[in-house]
Amino acid sequence: MTDTKLPPAIFIMGPTASGKTALACELYDKFPCEIISVDSALVYKELNIGSAKPTQEELSRYPHHLIDVRDPSDPYSAMDFRSDALRLMEEITKRGKVPILVGGTMLYFKFLLEGAAKLPVADEAIRQQIDADAQQKGWPAIHAQLAKVDPESAARLNPNDPQRVQRALEVYLISGKTLTEHWAEQKIERFPYKVVQFALCPLERKTLHERIEKRFNDMLAQGFIDEVKALQARGDLHENLPAIRAVGYRQVWEYLNGELSYDEMVFKGVVATRQLAKRQITWLRSWSDLHWLDSEADNLAQSALKIVESEAIVVA
Repeated sequence: MTDTKLPPAIFIMGPTASGKTALACELYDKFPCEIISVDSALVYKELNIGSAKPTQEELSRYPHHLIDVRDPSDPYSAMDFRSDALRLMEEITKRGKVPILVGGTMLYFKFLLEGAAKLPVADEAIRQQIDADAQQKGWPAIHAQLAKVDPESAARLNPNDPQRVQRALEVYLISGKTLTEHWAEQKIERFPYKVVQFALCPLERKTLHERIEKRFNDMLAQGFIDEVKALQARGDLHENLPAIRAVGYRQVWEYLNGELSYDEMVFKGVVATRQLAKRQITWLRSWSDLHWLDSEADNLAQSALKIVESEAIVVA
């Protein structure tokens, strides 16, 4: 990614609650750019408080692409994101600006950079067997089974994300190769941008955990439960939709269904968010060409801007 003839782009990645959006907005004030959200919850309308969606006031000052582009009943995939992001990046570049892609959905970033691995076609019999095992043992047990054959994929996947856990195990059972091996064999097309990639994260895990807990409690104080009540009241949404499986939404949904007490919901919501952050950091540790930034550092935007300038992305 050192070819200066390629148009520039900036990626701001990191775990949830690390301050990625704030950094993107600071950079927006420094040079001509446009922000593209890389977040699998922010794409959905009506998922506002629990997704930490920027407010309308913030979005009017710092417009973001790929926020509120789908109804929660209509799943949005990583390939949908790749198609939309490449189109937007081209349009932004033609306007003489730099695309800044910011978010924590690492699978979206991976698909954007590498495309999709060529995977075996789904086998309905194997899929049904995995489903039957999951019904009997639970999805965490299926995730543990995946971890034995493909620990790298298991580390990146939520044990309670049946769609992705099922697919990863299915790929192995069909082909005898893990999802990780399929990705490694993928012939990666050259990405048509010169990218500076930032990983934003507090140096201390304790700091990140505290920020996550505070943010979850702040969401509850802002009306998160009422937001999920309104989603349930629509009558056309269910727990297997990606929008409702989003961290936080799943736990509040179960609380409203009487499956969890209030205290259990809060505890599980915070724990699930911390587990998400851990998986995001696991992705990032395997990433190449990253500039790590301490999200607690002073003059964060200035530090990022110096790196951007040194890479000849923008000129001050």
